[in-house]
Amino acid sequence: MMTGMKVLVLLALAGGCSAASITPVQKVLDMMNEMKTKGQAMMEEEAKTYSDYSKWVHKQDMQLGFEIKTGNSDIEKLTAAASKADSDVSKLGAAIGKLQGDIGSNSAATQEATALRDEQHVAYEKLSKDYSESVDALERAIQTMSAQKADVPEAEALLQQMAISKPGMRPVLAAFIQAGQQEAAHGGPAVAAYEFQSGGIVQLLEKFLKKFKGELEDVETQESNEKHNYDQEMVHMANTIDFMNKELEEKSTLKAKRTAESAKAKSDLASTKKDLAEDTKTLKDMKATFAAKTDQFKANQVVRTDELEAIGKAIEIISDPSVSGSYSEHVNLAQVSPSFLQVRSSRAMVAARHQIATFLRNKARVLSSESLKSLAAQVEANPFDKVVGMIKDLVAKLKEEAAAEAEHKQWCDEQLHDNKIKREKKTSKVNKLTANIEGLTEDIDTMAQKIATLSKEQAELTKAMSEATAQRTEEKTTNTDTMKDAQAGEAATKAALVVLKEFYASQGSFLQRRQAPEMAAYKGMSSAKGGVVGMLEVITSDFARLFADTKASETAAAQEYDQFMGDAKSSKKSKHDLEFKTKLQKDTAEFDKGGLVKDQKSTQEELDKALDYQEHLKPVCLEVHVSYEERVAQRKQEIAALNEAYDVIDQKQ
Repeated sequence: MMTGMKVLVLLALAGGCSAASITPVQKVLDMMNEMKTKGQAMMEEEAKTYSDYSKWVHKQDMQLGFEIKTGNSDIEKLTAAASKADSDVSKLGAAIGKLQGDIGSNSAATQEATALRDEQHVAYEKLSKDYSESVDALERAIQTMSAQKADVPEAEALLQQMAISKPGMRPVLAAFIQAGQQEAAHGGPAVAAYEFQSGGIVQLLEKFLKKFKGELEDVETQESNEKHNYDQEMVHMANTIDFMNKELEEKSTLKAKRTAESAKAKSDLASTKKDLAEDTKTLKDMKATFAAKTDQFKANQVVRTDELEAIGKAIEIISDPSVSGSYSEHVNLAQVSPSFLQVRSSRAMVAARHQIATFLRNKARVLSSESLKSLAAQVEANPFDKVVGMIKDLVAKLKEEAAAEAEHKQWCDEQLHDNKIKREKKTSKVNKLTANIEGLTEDIDTMAQKIATLSKEQAELTKAMSEATAQRTEEKTTNTDTMKDAQAGEAATKAALVVLKEFYASQGSFLQRRQAPEMAAYKGMSSAKGGVVGMLEVITSDFARLFADTKASETAAAQEYDQFMGDAKSSKKSKHDLEFKTKLQKDTAEFDKGGLVKDQKSTQEELDKALDYQEHLKPVCLEVHVSYEERVAQRKQEIAALNEAYDVIDQKQ
């Protein structure tokens, strides 16, 4: 059935083509030439597409390779930086522990030295008091002995009386008694005893006075030396502890800084490793896809080349005059008047082709399909067998285009998705880095102003401390001189009072013992005595009050000065420490800002690359007039229309 129909169709076409002077052989040649031209164009287009794709892959390969190399280098640097920071933190921790131990040892030594100094000072005060009392008592005894001719018993009695009220006089009494015993033991003559009783007693007391003054001076010298040594040691210990505390603070600050740097390096290391893994996976997937597409391209090129060679060979064979001549010879029967059956069959085939062509044109108009429109034009000019082949070829072509477009869409979706994620990620990172940089810039400016203010305040405190020290020194000198004069005046008036009171007291008791009952007793210049004694007592109290007031004033001024200096030194130290700490924070912030600026620059470069790649994807994946879903639906409708047309042809056959 099919073979007969083909013969009839061939005869009908032969008859139709005779009228137009175009033989079926010529029509076949035209179609094959068209196929050859189209095949060459498609082959060139595919080669061009592959060349562009290959260049893009090469560019991406270089870029990803550079990023992977940079990532590996950054990982090595960050790993080394983290290890170095951890090592520094460990060393600083050990050094801080040692410093804390040394500070504790020095503080304990300071306390021990202070306790020893307190014991020495207590011993000095006791000795100083005893020697001072001895010297004072000796001076009074000498004045008394010089004013009257006392013998040894009277001198001894006087010393015993003074020893009762003045404990410091007891060593003098003991020395005096011992000297008398030694003199008696030697059995000196009466003249010598008399000299000893008169001038010898004063000389002996002056000898004792010189001795006790020398011992008092030695005690004071020893106290001064011990105090000086203690003060020097305290200054040295304080400087040592201050230096250790400063070094401890610096190492603690540096340890905190290095700890933060270690944490940052480890965080950057984790982020870099993650980016490196993503880049490595992207490069691997891209190379695998490129290899598969390369193999497919090479296979396509071989098939297309073989196809073009086959078409060319077929054209060469059909174009041979023997083929066309043989065809003309054997198909001349088409010029014989056809039978009624042949004419009827020919008309039926023409009507069927016209029906199919009309159906395809209507579908092409509804679907706006140039493929169906072109096929409809070819259906009316070709036999059924050719039409069936054309429909099958077109269906196969549409399916291939659908598959290719689906694969291209999948690739575009993947690239657009990855590019979008990368752009969003890098944009977010750039914005975050920019905000951090701006924040650090403000912090750095604030810290710089704070440092300048602290430096100025320290200079003002230094100036104020210097002025206060000068004023305190002058004030202390004045008060010291005043108290010295007051003590000297009080001592002199007291000594005069003692002499006068003892004299008047002795005169009064002597007269009471020896005066005759009828005689008026002479008791001295009582009015003068009362006036002089009273005046001396007032002067003594004035000197004592002057000394007390000056001493109180000096003590208050010294306390006020010490309080001011302590507060000023504490404030200055706290400001210095805060300035040092702020400088370290500023240096850290500037270092962090430099790292952020570097990260921002590299991230911005990556974002720019992602934006460039987005521009590359736009014409390939985004700039379309019809959506992918609409094209898929239209292609399905075209295939359905072709299947309907194929069913119609099958029914006609």
